[in-house]
Amino acid sequence: MAFIVPNNSRLHTPEFTFGVATAAFQIEGSNRADGRTECIWDRFCATPGKVLNGDDGSVACDHYQRLEEDLDLIQSLGVDAYRFSIAWPRIEPKPGEWNKAGFEFYERVVDGLVARGIKPYATLYHWDLPQYLQDKGGWINRETAYSFARYAQEVVKCLGDRVVSYATFNEPFCSAYLGYRWGVHAPGLKDDRLGFQAAHHLLLAHGLAIPLMRPFAPNAQHGIVLNISPSFPATDSPADIEVATLANDDSNHTFLRPLLEGDYPVSVFKKHPQWMPTQLDGDMDIISAPLDFLGINYYSSNIVRCNEQGEKEIVEQKVPKTDIGWSIVPDGLTRALVEYKQTYANLPPIFITENGAADNTGCVDGVIKDTMRTDYYQQHLLAVNNCIEQGVDIRGYFAWSLMDNFEWAYGYSQRFGIVHVNYETQVRTLKDSGKTWQDFLLNRLG
Repeated sequence: MAFIVPNNSRLHTPEFTFGVATAAFQIEGSNRADGRTECIWDRFCATPGKVLNGDDGSVACDHYQRLEEDLDLIQSLGVDAYRFSIAWPRIEPKPGEWNKAGFEFYERVVDGLVARGIKPYATLYHWDLPQYLQDKGGWINRETAYSFARYAQEVVKCLGDRVVSYATFNEPFCSAYLGYRWGVHAPGLKDDRLGFQAAHHLLLAHGLAIPLMRPFAPNAQHGIVLNISPSFPATDSPADIEVATLANDDSNHTFLRPLLEGDYPVSVFKKHPQWMPTQLDGDMDIISAPLDFLGINYYSSNIVRCNEQGEKEIVEQKVPKTDIGWSIVPDGLTRALVEYKQTYANLPPIFITENGAADNTGCVDGVIKDTMRTDYYQQHLLAVNNCIEQGVDIRGYFAWSLMDNFEWAYGYSQRFGIVHVNYETQVRTLKDSGKTWQDFLLNRLG
């Protein structure tokens, strides 16, 4: 079995990149090995009641110790590229102290990928802020943005053009809103104003880092990865359209507009002026530095309406859901990206840097029949093709995730991998969805 996309699709060309993706904290484990120090997720996991079942990332998928095995696994899938993240506390375990062992590990990752004919796509920040920076305010403290820029420069200075693509941040929405605004992710703060301030400093850090990175990897692509959760109005009534617009401005355009147009959406701060982050003259010029690409992570979308109190209300969609409870809405990706193309004249080339489903189907006699996940990927590949046919410049697609892993506040309860991980034995088993990817990727170019 293989995925089916139209024969004339860009997805069948050598120029289109297919890959799998992971993140350091979710798979590496060895969180005290070779000089690595504590990050905010280590602290968050150790705080009772924050992570389901008290799970933590101390072992995870033991990827740090099983790197060569996992690189061989990636190669066996037939992917063009592998997207991974770099753990900041491995690189800079103390302020201004650069850890040789940390650099060497990621050099092994990159060199191992290159030797296997796989393009390395590196993300410099996937949520694992060193705890010593959080102790000084984390992303609320403007100084953290400058610390990130220095860290980013050191990493790119080391890895250079061996890495094909560098993303500064993965999902600043999650770092800012889930971590500082709503309190469900590390560091667990809960204040609207802090959420927007953290968002501003994350975007500032991106803008500060890009010009420091480019000289050390002039042939690499440099960009950022945003997650989108678009909201669509339940009806064409002005009230429903207004709440949907506000929801999209808050969750999506608060990050897109500064990057692409150098300002924040008016609607969010018109309604809540007290949420406007403190910023200095010139910040927006820094933030809106040109991007070589924009990474988009998509899992689901919402239908919203205006209730009797004049507030946004999410409408239950009569569609299948993944095991984590997220509605399966492939068309939401197409609608959102076509809208972004119409909204932003300077929308850069797009990579779908994460897309996938939590399907917790178990392993029976060495077989995992994760049909729902396979169907999810099939539907979303067609959605990507529909985007391209409507003029959106999409150049790659990364399945989330290579393997089951630590799923943040959900601990190990949700499985997103195309490879099953037995957390007791660390045995990896290719699921049916992984076999479908393998068949598609090894045969798509004829």
